[in-house]
Amino acid sequence: MNTSAKEGTETENAQGQMERSVDTVDYRSSPGQCQELRPVQVVHQSHSPPAVDSNSSGAILADAAASVASALQSAREVLSRNNSTNSKHQIDS
Repeated sequence: MNTSAKEGTETENAQGQMERSVDTVDYRSSPGQCQELRPVQVVHQSHSPPAVDSNSSGAILADAAASVASALQSAREVLSRNNSTNSKHQIDS
C-alpha cells in the first residue's frame, strides 16, 4: 500500500456531493510473479446524513436507545443513593 500523502482534487458530483479524487499506485503481486505497479485514481465521496423521518425504523430505534440510556442512568442513580444510604447505616451501627 502506498502511504505517501498525495494531493487530490475536489469536485462536486451530479448529486451535489463533494468528491475528492487522488491519484496513487496500486501494488499487486501473485504467487511466483513479480510485483505489479499500476496507476489508479481513488475517489472519496462525502455523504451527508439523511434527514430522519420520525416514523422511520431508524428514528424508532434511536428513540428506544435514548429511552434505554435514560432508564440505565436512573437505575445507576438509585443504586448509588442506596449504596450511600447503606454505607451510612453501617457506619452508624
